[in-house]
Amino acid sequence: MNTVDGDFVFNEITANFQAVTVQGLVTFRIVNPKRVATLLNYAIHPGSRSYKSQDPAKLTGRIVNIIQEGVRLEVQRLSLEDTLRQGAALARAVQTWAAKHPDAVDLGIEILNVFLTSLRPTPEVAKALEADYRELLMKKADQAIYDRRVSAVEQERRIRENELGTDIALEQERTQLGTLQAENRKQEAESEARALEAKLQPWRAMDHRTILAMGMKALGENAAKIGNLTITPDLLSALLKDAAK
Repeated sequence: MNTVDGDFVFNEITANFQAVTVQGLVTFRIVNPKRVATLLNYAIHPGSRSYKSQDPAKLTGRIVNIIQEGVRLEVQRLSLEDTLRQGAALARAVQTWAAKHPDAVDLGIEILNVFLTSLRPTPEVAKALEADYRELLMKKADQAIYDRRVSAVEQERRIRENELGTDIALEQERTQLGTLQAENRKQEAESEARALEAKLQPWRAMDHRTILAMGMKALGENAAKIGNLTITPDLLSALLKDAAK
């Protein structure tokens, strides 16, 4: 047989004692016409071909009553917030429950689908929930701003630490470079001193008069390069005396 749709609107109370309006649609079909015919009067007037009683119209009402019982059982287990959030799950639970209901089975009815098109609290509660939700959104926005600021501060701290670490590393490199340069200069000075010492060592073993004579000889050999040189007797006498010592 063809399917039949039944609209419904229920006012129920949730587990936290809040009123909620449940609106929806139930779709069913008769799978055992003979069984239905034994329970309800489906006789038709031969002339008008209309039902002799109101029983056929009552069938939808009976199915809606079964659905209301299932909705009530489910809603009474849930808080208002869960009821409003879990519409699809609530519809499936009611459909499963109603399909096994003894009255539906006795009537030879198959519950095909239950659709919940609207779940509404009272206007006052709806306003309160909207206010709570707006406050929650504002808190989330404030938290997001705070998190961004904390992240920015943390990022700035890391940048400063990196810069400080770089400065410290550069300063250490400069210190090491200065130490190395000083060590190099020291080694160069020591090398020059040793070289000079090596050059002077032969002269120290020579007689002073010999050195003086060699010096005078060198002056003579380079006389052309000397513009003017005066050696007084006093100067020559002093040199000879120093050499004698």
